[in-house]
Amino acid sequence: MPAGCQSSVVFDTIVIATDGSASVTRAVDVALDLASTFDAAVHALYVVDSGEVDSSPEAVREQMRNALQQRGGAAIVEVQRRGSDRDCDVTGVVREGRPADEISEYAREIDADAVAVGTRGRHGENRFLIGSVAERVVRSCPVPVLTVRQLEDGGE
Repeated sequence: MPAGCQSSVVFDTIVIATDGSASVTRAVDVALDLASTFDAAVHALYVVDSGEVDSSPEAVREQMRNALQQRGGAAIVEVQRRGSDRDCDVTGVVREGRPADEISEYAREIDADAVAVGTRGRHGENRFLIGSVAERVVRSCPVPVLTVRQLEDGGE
């Protein structure tokens, strides 16, 4: 840090929102590196999208909910595995609701200092979108949101 500059930013608790997709991998790694730097507590959060469940045919709704909860559990385990590679303990949580609302609410509940989310960038004039969930989290979350774009080639 340059002479005369002091940082008052401290991250004690970081929430990593994951959907289990490959596009969130870089966000997980960046957030875990940040947590490791600050020795912060890490919470991995997967939200079963209630809209997705509710819009499925009633006959398979419970199966859909169970499948998404299992996917969420697997996504959390992957974040925990990546965290253990960096000596970070990761608390895993699976919730159900509207993803952006649940992410923001969870950040409030645990008094998080930051939330990390992955984005899906698109190229082209006037076509850049950070993703509907990520955008809603940025707009509604009471704490800083770190948005991390997956690199084009899938690399880091």
